[in-house]
Amino acid sequence: MKPRLRVLVVGGPMYDHLYATIGSFAERERVEIELVRAKNHSDLNRRITEEFSQGGGFDLLSTHSKFAPAQKQWLQPLDDWFDPGELAAFDPMALELARIEGQLYGLPRNLDVKLLHYRTDRLDNPPRTWEALVEVARTQRPYGFVFPGKGSGLFGHFFELCGSAGHYLYEPDPPRPRARHEAARWALSLLAALYRTGPAGLTEWEFDEVTACFAAGEASLTTDWPGSFHRYLQSPIRDHLGLAPYPSGPVRRAVYAGSHTFALAVRAADRPLALALLRYLTSKESQLLEARQGTFPARRDALEAARAEAPPGSLATRRWALLEESLGHAWFPPKHPRYPQVEGVVWQNLRAFLRGEQDAKRTLERIDLEGQRAAEA
Repeated sequence: MKPRLRVLVVGGPMYDHLYATIGSFAERERVEIELVRAKNHSDLNRRITEEFSQGGGFDLLSTHSKFAPAQKQWLQPLDDWFDPGELAAFDPMALELARIEGQLYGLPRNLDVKLLHYRTDRLDNPPRTWEALVEVARTQRPYGFVFPGKGSGLFGHFFELCGSAGHYLYEPDPPRPRARHEAARWALSLLAALYRTGPAGLTEWEFDEVTACFAAGEASLTTDWPGSFHRYLQSPIRDHLGLAPYPSGPVRRAVYAGSHTFALAVRAADRPLALALLRYLTSKESQLLEARQGTFPARRDALEAARAEAPPGSLATRRWALLEESLGHAWFPPKHPRYPQVEGVVWQNLRAFLRGEQDAKRTLERIDLEGQRAAEA
């Protein structure tokens, strides 16, 4: 009987190319692999918690730098299994994001940092500030600026807007939100102004719906992750796609960012085989494959190879430069085992505000009070 690995991954069109190659690994290693795909990160987190809490689990799994601390009890530290030479291929920032209390709990798959996307046939130049973006978005039809109106994406826009106004949303130890702050009030006001330039029903949208709307040519501006780039190149707007640095706020430019990782389960049934698959999924070849779809690889050798393939003067070449520039403005959420619960408090109250169910004062108060309880539970 063949050895067997059970693997849980986050789904999505930006990741499917890599998953399609797992069959060749299985054939070469003579192993049977059960590949379970979660439809998004919320579904992924739910499946991880349910499976491991009930005594089941996986051998290898996708996770994310901001969610891994909540899953630490089910993950195997990797420092003893990878020598410094192997890890040297990865961007130091990506490795640091994958560490929890100094220990490495995953290998970075990519660096996720957003860029401003705009229609070059509708805008002569991209707006340089958030206030200017709002003014431009108000004039666009059918929609100006689109963004996720629920979930982690809605949280992220508020989080980075607070940062651009000079305020890190969280207090330390434990990281509790502090939203009753002038910068947060500015961020909430700007978020509401952006919301009014988008479609009805935006509070039901997550990242995929936003990408689909912009790719269809219905909106003039959005912000998006690197992994969506290939979808735009295959869309009706491919000849009118412009990329630009993030808008600045009153104090700085702040870009919501993180890192996807692959992690080894602490109870992996066949650890050597699971480690072999982990190495395969984070190899130069695998990350280059994903980079060709648009993702920003965590391995520097894969990034160099991807940049070398981009034609001089092309949008792809400019995009690589913009992504590296944006890393200098990356705004990372805190690492904390209660982080998912606190993030949920933030976005659910933001969504209620956008829907008109509570005013700005009540929204910021509830983020603070409910967020503190969630952080300390």
